[in-house]
Amino acid sequence: MAEPISLTRLAIALVPVLGLLVWLAAEGHSLRTTLQGLGRMLIQLSLVGYVLVYLFRSDRAWVTLATLTAMMIASSAIAIRTAEKRPWRRYADVLLSILIGGGTTLAVITVGVLDVEPWYNPRILIPLAGMTFSNCMNALSLAIERLDSATEGTPDSAVRVALIPITNSLFAVGVVSIPGMMTGQVLAGVSPLIAARYQIMIMCLIFASAGLSLMIFMRLQRRPQSLNDPTS
Repeated sequence: MAEPISLTRLAIALVPVLGLLVWLAAEGHSLRTTLQGLGRMLIQLSLVGYVLVYLFRSDRAWVTLATLTAMMIASSAIAIRTAEKRPWRRYADVLLSILIGGGTTLAVITVGVLDVEPWYNPRILIPLAGMTFSNCMNALSLAIERLDSATEGTPDSAVRVALIPITNSLFAVGVVSIPGMMTGQVLAGVSPLIAARYQIMIMCLIFASAGLSLMIFMRLQRRPQSLNDPTS
């Protein structure tokens, strides 16, 4: 079992981060968005432990469902954060895509593969939902960025670019990288053979959920132009 990291040692992890920030500033790059992201990361991860303690102790389905709903709403908002056009209809398309693509895949894994009891077990469902929705969010964000591009904003290029990160991870897993879940299980003493099975499950989860959400979103964008009016 891995030993807990002290706050003093954790602070060492910020040294290369600070070095990168200094370099970016010296090259004239704006640090506003980066600093906002780092600040939110530190605050959110510092608080999430307290929130998860409460959620994991809950035995009510509505608490888990409310948490998943909040996660989908937040991931949808983040996905269109960098979009040039942010109509409500586009946000609704993103949310619907994550709900159907991510939600369906998550249900297949938790019910069909893991046979979770009860089905709303927050200790299992919430961490898996985090992986699912975040990958859907990243894929949709990349697709939207490419669709809004003046030079290469075609559906084919949007799908291709959006799938690059997850496809790269499929090629690299087990060769270049040992993913976080598998690493965590191995550090916790689980057999690498068993940990590999769980990681295969996770890779299927994130690839299918991101891909399905992406394809659903792209199909929604094919509606008549009047339905995709930025003023909607």
